[in-house]
Order: sequence, then structure tokens, then C-alpha cells
Amino acid sequence: MEQMSRGLLQNTFTCELCGLSTPFTYFGQKPPNTRAIVLLEECFVTKDPFSPDKERFLVLGSNCSLCGSSACVGSNCSLFYTARFCMRCVNKNLHQFPGPIQKELGKKNPTSLPAVP
Repeated sequence: MEQMSRGLLQNTFTCELCGLSTPFTYFGQKPPNTRAIVLLEECFVTKDPFSPDKERFLVLGSNCSLCGSSACVGSNCSLFYTARFCMRCVNKNLHQFPGPIQKELGKKNPTSLPAVP
């Protein structure tokens, strides 16, 4: 979704798992006003509202590398392991992740993970 705000084009990021919806200022790997920062994935970024420093930003989320759904960086919604995976795809393909990741995810309360459709 796009909105005009103070003459600037505003976009909205929405997590398809938890419903988090917030404006973002940039999508990509090199956020504006940063010097030597290149993110490992294309992600939705917003300026840090708690910092006056223009170089500070918050990563909101990204698209799942398997299904393409938008997922926030919350641990109940996505996992980054060489690429971003939504928890639906993680649950469907858990056997393909390394043992330590499977073990760590097994410690989580299964009721806190989004249901696999």
C-alpha cells in the first residue's frame, strides 16, 4: 500500500504471519544515509524513530525466499539462515535445516509458532 505523507511517497510493510503493519522508508540491501552497510538480504527498512542519527535504521522484515510471503523479523514469524524463511516454510522443511537449528526450534513452544496451512 502506498500513501502520500508530507509530499513523500509512503509504503507500508505488513507481515503476513502476525499482521504487523508499519510504514517503511526503503526496500533493498543498502539503506540510504548509511556509509558502509550492506545487508545480507533485500529487506524492508525504516528510519529508527528513537535516534536522531540519520544513519540508524530498523529492519522490519523481508520476503520469504521460498514462498515469497512478507514476514517480519520476529522469531515467531521468520528465520534467517543464509536467506529469510517464514515460519510456515521452516515448519514444512525443518528436516532440511542443520541439526542445531532444528534443536533450537524444537525448544520453542509449538503453540507460539504460526500454524502451517
